[in-house]
Amino acid sequence: MTDLPDLAFAPLPPPPDADFAQRVRESFALQGAMATLGAQLVTVAPGRVLITLPHAAHISQQHGFVHAGMLAAVLDTACGYAASTLMPADAGVLTVEFKINLLAPARGPLLHCEGRVTKAGRTITVADGLAWQDGADGRPQRVATLSATLMCITGRADVRH
Repeated sequence: MTDLPDLAFAPLPPPPDADFAQRVRESFALQGAMATLGAQLVTVAPGRVLITLPHAAHISQQHGFVHAGMLAAVLDTACGYAASTLMPADAGVLTVEFKINLLAPARGPLLHCEGRVTKAGRTITVADGLAWQDGADGRPQRVATLSATLMCITGRADVRH
């Protein structure tokens, strides 16, 4: 049997904007939604972004788990900023589609939400998101996965960074 190539994440182009990390951090700081949820931007790298979300009563559903909509918002944001790291400085990124799979109750106490570019394109980019928490045994437990399609927007003053 032959070895199969690891095609999960193809090699990515270098970021066209050398200041991509600062641009992403400044843009994230403008997000009222992420501030409301209590999400924190932790890591910004070419094609990858990590955001943490602490469990809190104001983002929970009736069973005490983090609400799926709140988790989806953070994973979508992580994927959007992962795509943004590979865009020109004057470009904005908007999600045009995403699909989420909820794998386990999001209990926390801290959720880690990573967005990672799967395929970078000039106009359309595909990114995958993964959310995990520390399980009862101390090992990471997957909570959700998300697949997003994102569009590069240029030439619009209302959609930047």
